[in-house]
Amino acid sequence: MNMPASFNGNNGNNGNNGNSGNAGGGGNASGNSAGWFFPDRVALPFIFAPAATPPGGAVVPAGETIGALAVIAHSKFPDRNWSAEWYAWQCLAEFSATSWRAMTPAWPPGIPQLPPVTAQPPAFPAVPPVDWLGSNSALNVTEEIHDLVIAAEEERADALGEIVSQSDEFISYFLNSLSSRPGSYPNTNKVLTIASLIGTFVAMYFKGHYARPRPSHLCPALMPPVQVPGHASFPSGHATQAHLMALCMRDVLAGSQMYDTAAVVLWTLANRIARNREIAGLHYKSDTDGGVALAISTLPLLQQSAIAPGASKYQIAVDAAREEWA
Repeated sequence: MNMPASFNGNNGNNGNNGNSGNAGGGGNASGNSAGWFFPDRVALPFIFAPAATPPGGAVVPAGETIGALAVIAHSKFPDRNWSAEWYAWQCLAEFSATSWRAMTPAWPPGIPQLPPVTAQPPAFPAVPPVDWLGSNSALNVTEEIHDLVIAAEEERADALGEIVSQSDEFISYFLNSLSSRPGSYPNTNKVLTIASLIGTFVAMYFKGHYARPRPSHLCPALMPPVQVPGHASFPSGHATQAHLMALCMRDVLAGSQMYDTAAVVLWTLANRIARNREIAGLHYKSDTDGGVALAISTLPLLQQSAIAPGASKYQIAVDAAREEWA
């Protein structure tokens, strides 16, 4: 999943989970934390009073008297001062209070290696399984791996650059598709970072629930060109994150002149990011389908995730981002 190398950090790539990487957030290119460094100079005038002659008094030598420091009154930490990755954690806190566990994606039927999973993990109420995979539900592992081998032979060479660059981070792809940057569109970057983190959160839960082996675990000859992530295969985290990002940007751009075109472009980009993970041999097609469905089911809960009265943290970020596109 996903976070930047100046979109760096990428706790994501500890498990290669895409934009979850963004939580690492180093470097100014990302618009996230890391920031500047200043050398320590003890004699700065902010610290010590300079030489001066008070009215009617003797000269005060420089550096001998501690200066009176100016204090700015803030009643609270301003919302705009939250960097994108840390603000996203506030949204996650609200989202986690929703009924998100009820979104249980059903294990792909017809896959012989492991039985379908219908039971919920202990301590959570049982919910009916949902067919998340539509027309793809009849595919079995052998057929899916065959398709991945063909993709590796015919598409991997052309896709390799994108596979590598999207392994840890792809928020930059969404921003670049809109001719925007984190510095000039900070609230848009914040919304994308929220979608990245929430997508990681829900995907990791269901990955742990289903524990589906990676394609290359069953067929080592796939030899993915990047490190195989340290978490299970179903659903695809990249697909979940990328499609949730595209959906959240529909919220941001709703009503703008560019909505119709941008909505198609960003959804196509999300499909491409997810497909690249298949070409890399990291995911089955049914993993992608599960991730897309998970993203679609996640959005309404994110939109309604307010804990306290008033707008949710997510909605506040969306409203601020809309101003950037007005």
